[in-house]
Amino acid sequence: MAGDRATNHSLTYATAGVVSGAGVLRGLLQWVRRTEAHRQGRSGEALVPNGYFASVLRLTDDLALAVGTDGVGSKILIAERLGNYRTIGIDCVAMNVNDVLCVGAEPIAMLDYLAVNVADAATLEQIGEGLFEGARQAGISIPGGELAQLPEMIVGHGSGPAIDLVGTAVGLVDPSRVIIGQDLEPGDVIFGLGSSGIHSNGLTLARRALLDRAGMALADPLPGSEQTVGEALLQPTRIYVRPVVALLRAGVRVRAMAHITGDGLLNLLRVERPVAFVLDTLPEPQPIFRAIEAAGAVSPAEMYSVFNMGVGFCLTVAASDADTAERFLRSQGETVYRLGRIEAAERPEVRLLPAGLRSDPEGDRFVPA
Repeated sequence: MAGDRATNHSLTYATAGVVSGAGVLRGLLQWVRRTEAHRQGRSGEALVPNGYFASVLRLTDDLALAVGTDGVGSKILIAERLGNYRTIGIDCVAMNVNDVLCVGAEPIAMLDYLAVNVADAATLEQIGEGLFEGARQAGISIPGGELAQLPEMIVGHGSGPAIDLVGTAVGLVDPSRVIIGQDLEPGDVIFGLGSSGIHSNGLTLARRALLDRAGMALADPLPGSEQTVGEALLQPTRIYVRPVVALLRAGVRVRAMAHITGDGLLNLLRVERPVAFVLDTLPEPQPIFRAIEAAGAVSPAEMYSVFNMGVGFCLTVAASDADTAERFLRSQGETVYRLGRIEAAERPEVRLLPAGLRSDPEGDRFVPA
């Protein structure tokens, strides 16, 4: 029986042990950002502010390199407890290539860093299987990587080997076609592409709610779903590369893109131009989100501040191209939601009208409107 199962306080990401917000990074970033001066005015000059979904480095006047790095996070703990490592490679690829996509680049390759407590051949093969499938879906290669055996540092949470998995993806883009929301205008239309579920963010809060607070087992049926709890938590992250790259090549005026990961729809606020993202339609979240909300007594504001809630990727397009974009994305097999519109604003803001929420002035979380 979990220790806090009898309590009824509302769980949050903070009480689950995850610190968020820009303040915690301030000291680190003051040093990292100063390194950009080392390549100023030369090949490798940064074209995008530090902290965007991916970095963009100018190589020549007509070619830039987009770079992004991310990991699978504590979703790995579910894989370890289930002894199933076959899909976390997909998550690793997805978390990286979807970010690179957000600047208008086409991902071309990824390197992986795999740390283990013990190099078990069968486990490594399962991870490789997932990396291959993720690369196939994204149309990229994995030309290299690193395996680190760190038995003192990597501690497991299951009977199988313990691991950590991180990737760094690169893509190519014309510097004149980099997209960071600089051309957003009032009336532009916001689309959301459906997620497969929890993806690779918010797993700490999910585990605290479902496994610790509610006392569920990974083999238990997930309420409202045909999946077990473990299957829903391990569902691979969707990869959006092929349909989005095809849309960009089709000439649709895409003015901003956002990978909806940790911080949920607050990721829309990363764009360059200060505007209001006014969402008057939200999809019904998958059963995994309703189960977390109920099990942890998690508030709607916290749920939308942490999870993707059914939307894994957002594109904002010119109003005159909206119908064309929607038809095209549906023709690519995507679940497409017309979420809302851009409005003029004095400061960046996201308003979730159906949920009665808005982003706070710092853009760190959603609060009641």
